[in-house]
Amino acid sequence: MTILLTGGAGYLGSIVLKKLQQDLIDKKITKLICSDLRETPSNKRLQYVVYEQANICDAERLQALCLQHRPDCIIHLAAVLDSQSMPRELQYQIDVEGTRKLLDAAIASDCKRIIISSSGAAYGYHADNPAWLRETDSLRGNEIFAYSDHKRQVEELLAEYRQKHTKLQQTIFRIGTILGANTDNLITQLFKKKRILGLKGYKSPFVFIWDEDAANCIRQAVYSENTGIYNLIGDGALCNKDLALLLGKKYRELHAGLMRRALSLLRPLGLSKYGPEQLLFLQYRPVMDNRKLKEEFGFTTQKSSLETFCYYLETHHIKVQNLALVKPLWPD
Repeated sequence: MTILLTGGAGYLGSIVLKKLQQDLIDKKITKLICSDLRETPSNKRLQYVVYEQANICDAERLQALCLQHRPDCIIHLAAVLDSQSMPRELQYQIDVEGTRKLLDAAIASDCKRIIISSSGAAYGYHADNPAWLRETDSLRGNEIFAYSDHKRQVEELLAEYRQKHTKLQQTIFRIGTILGANTDNLITQLFKKKRILGLKGYKSPFVFIWDEDAANCIRQAVYSENTGIYNLIGDGALCNKDLALLLGKKYRELHAGLMRRALSLLRPLGLSKYGPEQLLFLQYRPVMDNRKLKEEFGFTTQKSSLETFCYYLETHHIKVQNLALVKPLWPD
């Protein structure tokens, strides 16, 4: 088996790459190609792995790459995570059109399977979301948020290709908030503030997934006979108040109406980079049910949302506090 991994230099991609490298050493696979926009320095390259520099927006390069290596399985992890880092049109070209070009290259090279990292954000941030979202629920990624909107569009694209190109099997993981020993991003910056903020009347639960669990699940998908769409998160959910308890920090509830008016005034004045739409993240964060992942795909995470968050704290040398007071949310 030959495997092509896009976004192999990224956070999750680098973890998946190391796991597959071991399979390469153990001769479970015959060839492993790591593709990324950035060139991997020679001192950081893993033994036996083939490294290719490729832009996901370059259709001709992707076609040549796939025709050269003829991958049996493509793992597509290349995506824009920080939506504030580049213009929206460029994000669209990378996330949506880049996926389209990769799918076309996969079909041209007779690839058998593609594994895609989607997100819970594809469900969207809506007041009428079910308390626990399942894979059969509608995808309504908010147009106002590039990441959410593009993940929805990517999944619509994948549905179109499933109908037209039945020989290319698809496995799609809607991944929750990833945490691990080396996580440092916009989400984890919230945990470092003096206070944990919430909105009055909203629980705002987080569903976490340990990065090693996410990588192990993707690895399993390479060999599994099961394809389809799965929510990839740990068991249970933690509210902002729970996070404050575990961090030993004060929890402050803000009034949503007042915050909305304040942000409406502050952003035009350049006093805040956030607008009133950002409140949707706190009000209606998608909370996913992982029942199908366990029962149909056959993967159970090693860590729950609570255990993942505690692991993150411990590996970042932050003492876990008030553990006995925390009561995670569970599906009915």
